[in-house]
Amino acid sequence: MIDTQVWSQFIRENWLVIVIALVLLFAVVNLVKTVLKWAIVIVIVAGLLIYSGVTIDQIGNAVSKVKEETVGTLKNEAQEVMLKEARDAVYTSNGDGTFTITTPNIEVRGTAGEDKVNVTFRGVSLGQWSVNETVKSFIEEARKAQAVN
Repeated sequence: MIDTQVWSQFIRENWLVIVIALVLLFAVVNLVKTVLKWAIVIVIVAGLLIYSGVTIDQIGNAVSKVKEETVGTLKNEAQEVMLKEARDAVYTSNGDGTFTITTPNIEVRGTAGEDKVNVTFRGVSLGQWSVNETVKSFIEEARKAQAVN
């Protein structure tokens, strides 16, 4: 991620350039009334970012890290919800070897005997998951609930 110490050092060394860029930004925003205004603002901000040494790779890495953490959090939450909602799950065999398990928050689609299932959590696809212990117990609990009904 971007180091705050690097930013503070950059600001100390280049405070005059930053002040001039801010004055230009305010002047452009207040004086220019067209779409050209936003193009100039973007050029100034991009120039500052390039001048500061922040690369597109660093921005991309930060975005990727946030995405991975978000997906990881969603997967953990989905597994917790699986355990809580397993007894209320509706198991549907589609007749062609595939099955669908639905709860109020989770949908699991897969093929009997395969190691991968597609998981959707609160309408957001979390992709294919390997059938781990949590998913396996969720599937078994849903089958038991279906057999009882």
